[in-house]
Amino acid sequence: MVPITGTPVHRAHAKMQRMYAACIATALKGELGKSARAAKTIMRWTGVSERTAKYWLAGAKAPSGWQLILLARNSDAIMQEFLRLSNRDLYKVSIELEAAEAALARAAAIVHALKGGTR
Repeated sequence: MVPITGTPVHRAHAKMQRMYAACIATALKGELGKSARAAKTIMRWTGVSERTAKYWLAGAKAPSGWQLILLARNSDAIMQEFLRLSNRDLYKVSIELEAAEAALARAAAIVHALKGGTR
């Protein structure tokens, strides 16, 4: 009999994988809820099966790299959680500041137009 060998997963990595799955589940549930509609939305965003989507919502499994990219494209909560997990919170703040600047510029242009375009 041949011994079963596999790639050993170090405890630190296993702990991080569990934390990653839990964080993704929390972000998804926070944005989509826990309903069947949430699973359907995840399926539409990523093309995964219903079972996989439910695993992600339950925190039993987590998305792989390309699936995470597809989720982040559609979900601000996933993008923010990804940045938090990678210790890039300042990057998130800079993105939010850029969005705020753009919104203020649009608002200023609207006010300027409503005043008749003169300053």
